[in-house]
Amino acid sequence: MSTFTSTVAKKIMLIVLDGASDRPVDGATPMSRAKTPNLDRLAAEGINGIMDTISPGVRPGSDTSHLALLGYDPYEYYTGRGPFEAAGVGIEVKGGDIAFRCNFATVEDGVVTDRRAGRIKETDELEKTISEKVKVPGVEIIFKRSTGHRAALVLRGKGLSADITDTDPKKEGSPIKECHATNDSPEAKRTAEIVNSVSKQVVEALDSHPINVERRKNGLPAGNSILIRGAGMVPHIPDFYDRYHLKGAVVAAAGLIIGIGKMCGLEYLPLSGEEAKVEGSQVAAKVKKAVKALDTHDFVLLNIKGADEAGHDGDFEKKVAYMESADKALKSVLDLKDTIVIVTVDHSTPVSIKDHSADPVPVLINGAGVRVDDVTQYNELVAYKGGLCRIKGMDLMPIVLDLINLTKKFGA
Repeated sequence: MSTFTSTVAKKIMLIVLDGASDRPVDGATPMSRAKTPNLDRLAAEGINGIMDTISPGVRPGSDTSHLALLGYDPYEYYTGRGPFEAAGVGIEVKGGDIAFRCNFATVEDGVVTDRRAGRIKETDELEKTISEKVKVPGVEIIFKRSTGHRAALVLRGKGLSADITDTDPKKEGSPIKECHATNDSPEAKRTAEIVNSVSKQVVEALDSHPINVERRKNGLPAGNSILIRGAGMVPHIPDFYDRYHLKGAVVAAAGLIIGIGKMCGLEYLPLSGEEAKVEGSQVAAKVKKAVKALDTHDFVLLNIKGADEAGHDGDFEKKVAYMESADKALKSVLDLKDTIVIVTVDHSTPVSIKDHSADPVPVLINGAGVRVDDVTQYNELVAYKGGLCRIKGMDLMPIVLDLINLTKKFGA
């Protein structure tokens, strides 16, 4: 009588190739054109399909799609981008806070002349000045810079609302927009007044700041204002460990993804400068960090960003090159043991429209217990032939939890 050894994976690696999926240009997409032997091997030894991260026809944001991929219904937990951006830059957000994402911008004679202040980087002192000088009675103002021209703002206090409009005009040549309430509640009206006060005070505090005086001398745009948008009330999101009984971590560079991970209870594992130098590239360093994290964690979310930026730039060849470099960095994933590896995309960013689209994305699952299909390449043009067929983002966690034997029977 023959015997066999049954193997059940114990850990999960979720790899998100941010914005990598696309639409065909002359019959090919960047993913299908790129030479990706490691991703192709994962596809050939796994099960494949296409996925609507939210629902068919819905254009996902990176925020709503990542919530869905982690098993959190975005229609229930998404209140706006601001809370995740704030958490991502290191603000300890609390339930009831109103949070925003911001840009440092240039305003001259009341008109926005550069929405990113020349992609200003020297913002440490500007952050300190805003924190020291911008005050509103009865409300705590928390402001923190992020990377480059980006920043986050949090309002903390009673009687606040996220039902307000943005101040960002979304284009140069227009003044900073006045914030308005989107309903008649006193909370919304009060919050709009606070945002307008903060916006005005920032210009007064920063216009003659030494940093901006020096930038003007050098012919550079001054970072003398902030554009405030993406208001959201910080939601209560159930802790990832309480929900799944898995110790989770996130490895990412984008503040938004870091913030989502933190708010869901994933431990953020940043790269040290030395780690990045040793590996020679940010992607390779992040992959190594994520693989190492499986020694101490049960679940790791790895976000790889560059393809999305190429999509927004409308640069087909740049997107091809990035996919090929990411594939090389992912070679070590092939050696993972006792791990379910998922490779997917949070949303399509077609070079033809330079923005997110609702096109479904490819998804593969590789590991013990997976029923291997006939797909041998990883791209959106062939993934639909695989055994997963077409699923939604919210389906992903239940599928992989079952593969590691952490689901319960429904019924007798």
